[in-house]
Amino acid sequence: MKEYSYLHLDEKADYDEYVVCKYRVTTDLPMEKAAEAIAAEQSTGTWTGISTLDGDVFGRLGARVVSIGGDMITVEYPPEDFSIETGSVPQILSVIAGNLFGLGSLKGVRLEDVSFPDSILSGFKGPKFGAEGIRKALKRPEKPLVGTIVKPKIGLSPEKTAEYVYEAGAGGLTNSKDDETLVDQAFCPIEDRTIAVSEALDRLEEEGHMMMHAINVSTRGDKITELAEKVQEWGAREIMVDVITCGFGAVQALAEDPSIKVPIHVHRTMHGAFTKDPFHGIAMLPITRLVRMCGGDALHIGTLGAGKMSSGAGDGGNLGACLGGDVPYKSVMPVCSGGVYPGIVADITSRAGMNVQIQAGGGVAGHPGGVRCGAMAMSQAVDAAFEGIPAEKYAETHKELAEALEKWGVK
Repeated sequence: MKEYSYLHLDEKADYDEYVVCKYRVTTDLPMEKAAEAIAAEQSTGTWTGISTLDGDVFGRLGARVVSIGGDMITVEYPPEDFSIETGSVPQILSVIAGNLFGLGSLKGVRLEDVSFPDSILSGFKGPKFGAEGIRKALKRPEKPLVGTIVKPKIGLSPEKTAEYVYEAGAGGLTNSKDDETLVDQAFCPIEDRTIAVSEALDRLEEEGHMMMHAINVSTRGDKITELAEKVQEWGAREIMVDVITCGFGAVQALAEDPSIKVPIHVHRTMHGAFTKDPFHGIAMLPITRLVRMCGGDALHIGTLGAGKMSSGAGDGGNLGACLGGDVPYKSVMPVCSGGVYPGIVADITSRAGMNVQIQAGGGVAGHPGGVRCGAMAMSQAVDAAFEGIPAEKYAETHKELAEALEKWGVK
């Protein structure tokens, strides 16, 4: 039987026609053999030559290794390898991030990035609101959005949750959200919580302040749209989905359902299980691209090295994947969250720019003066960064910021 080669190292990657993936590979094999093993496993081959593979199938559907440089290989997949059903992330991931992770000949392999041609992108609708839609609803066209996460993660009653949200809004915050582990527990039923929070937001609006709170609707796939519709009826102005635990299809179902008329805040909880290892798994960048394709309006991208969560060297690329004009969709609001406090706001904006949502949980609730003072300190830090004034200087005339800097310092 004929042996076929997946190596096309004398050719350039065709980004207009193929799905192009970049993988970081760790192996004792020669890189050419490792690259061929990946291309074969993810397209037309297996561990040995097979009698059922002919030249026509291989030529049309075989993956193509178009470059090898150091520990990085670039593989392109023909669009015919993907389902005729448009917008199918499960099948896309099976091709570009499937069995290759289990290949015994590879010590490690990490999907670093992926680029999709128009033939794939056209099957997705992207965000319904996007960053601009969220800004418009909040009447905040230029400054960074500034938000909080209700703390503790779990334990507060609906009334206490609503009180937290009101205090945060009264302190100047534009956004708040449930944490990723809170959905519909007995101590805080989602209907009671949504109604109570909605009343707090209405009160803030009557006082002249616009604010959104994202209610977490993460649940089983056959129930998520129904739950999202209910929380809308109860007054939710934004919903939240844990994309890794619920799946990209959950975000896509909500974004494409005409009955869902509020933005979708996407949390990335559990992503570290496969993004943290720099030599194995999937980087955050492909996840960001897929979230935008599926219709997430806002997405957690970490603090780009400033907060408590680990950050990879390439994490800055997530900003471009959220905001860039290289895809035919509305932009996604990048959310910087995870160990945020007023003293690192300027560091975040220096890395992320001003089109960003900066979000603090403990950095609000842990303020010596309580939630309202914590919200004021975060708002003051954002104002200082927007105006180009050092936080220490701004704190000279802003008591709440001064107290926060005294407690947590400045990065």
